[in-house]
Amino acid sequence: MRKIIFLTILFVSFSSLIAINTYAEPSLEEREDEVSEERSQLQEELSDAEQELADVVTELETLDQEIERLNDAIEKNEEKLEETKEEIQAKEEEAEKLEQEIAKIQERIDTRKDVLKNRLSSLQQNGGSVDYIEVVLGASSFGDFVSRVSTVNKVMDSDKKLVEQHIADQKELEEKELALKDRMSELESKKEEMVGMNELLETQKEETENKAQTLENKESELVALQEELQVEDSRLASIQNNIEQEIEEQNQAVALASQETSNNNSSNSSNNNSNNNSNDSSSNTNESNDSSNQSSSAPSGNGSMESVIQAGLSQQGTPYVWGGTSASGFDCSGFLTWAFRQGGLNVQGRSTSDFVHVGQRVSSSQMQRGDLVFFDTYKKNGHIGIYLGNGEFLGAQNSTGVAVASMNNSYWSSKFNGHVRRLQ
Repeated sequence: MRKIIFLTILFVSFSSLIAINTYAEPSLEEREDEVSEERSQLQEELSDAEQELADVVTELETLDQEIERLNDAIEKNEEKLEETKEEIQAKEEEAEKLEQEIAKIQERIDTRKDVLKNRLSSLQQNGGSVDYIEVVLGASSFGDFVSRVSTVNKVMDSDKKLVEQHIADQKELEEKELALKDRMSELESKKEEMVGMNELLETQKEETENKAQTLENKESELVALQEELQVEDSRLASIQNNIEQEIEEQNQAVALASQETSNNNSSNSSNNNSNNNSNDSSSNTNESNDSSNQSSSAPSGNGSMESVIQAGLSQQGTPYVWGGTSASGFDCSGFLTWAFRQGGLNVQGRSTSDFVHVGQRVSSSQMQRGDLVFFDTYKKNGHIGIYLGNGEFLGAQNSTGVAVASMNNSYWSSKFNGHVRRLQ
């Protein structure tokens, strides 16, 4: 008897403590939701960091390919530049030979000039200037005249050949000098172009390598951030597991106290009925057993699930607010608590951990409008909604706020765990 009284007092005290904590400080369920929300945000950051890291790695691969291409271009350009230098050197050697040939041609030209000058001097008298006509007309006799004419003709033929050779040599000299000049100018221009191209490629390579270095630094920072986020996620997961264990222990304590109280009431009722009539006692005992088989979390009130649904539908578009239980913002369990109250139903509990015990569990193949459906999101039964029929449910989702969602889409179909409860 003392044990029964002690457990009854414990149950009442524990219930009062829960009620006080609801208003004074966050409950375990609220702490769990808070940690879950924090983990959700952290995992989003982790996902963003992973995506950014993947983009950086892809860009680094592209830059590595670009650097490789630039190295190949520089190598080929340097080979061309070396070939050009060798060609310039060869042409310079040709130029030396050509200059030697030019010197020889110039020497022949100078020699011819001296010959012509000497020949003309032999026809001049006292250093005077006498042309060929004067030489012929100055003959003293016909025989002298014929001799002078013959001599002048020979001199003129010889001079003509010398002059023609002189002109030919002079032309060859000019052509070779011009060709040499053009070729050397072309090679120097090509060399200058190759050097400029090499400088441009080196600049591009340097810029690409600098960008690659920047990305490598960013990659290192992202890897470090990723590691920090993973460590933080592990820490929050540990906290969340501890809270879930505390909730489980709390639920077990409440269930034990409730069961002991129920057994005490049944025993007292049975004893009283035994004192009046043994047959009545048997009947009352059976009724007591039937009562104990009913869910202690069955809803009460005069409302209906359809009224709850209509109240919930009126809040479509209300934003998701963690811990929210009013029309200014809801979380998933807070939305159901509000909708139950508006629909005239009194349902025990506040969190999804509480709602998994209300009503009766039914097969997912027998789902009907008004049933509660559960989803394994950040934890088992981490999200809850009201089934509307045709594969749709009403709930407060953190991505959309209060909205009707399809259980057939890829996300919710993968999260639905088959847990369905019927309140009416």
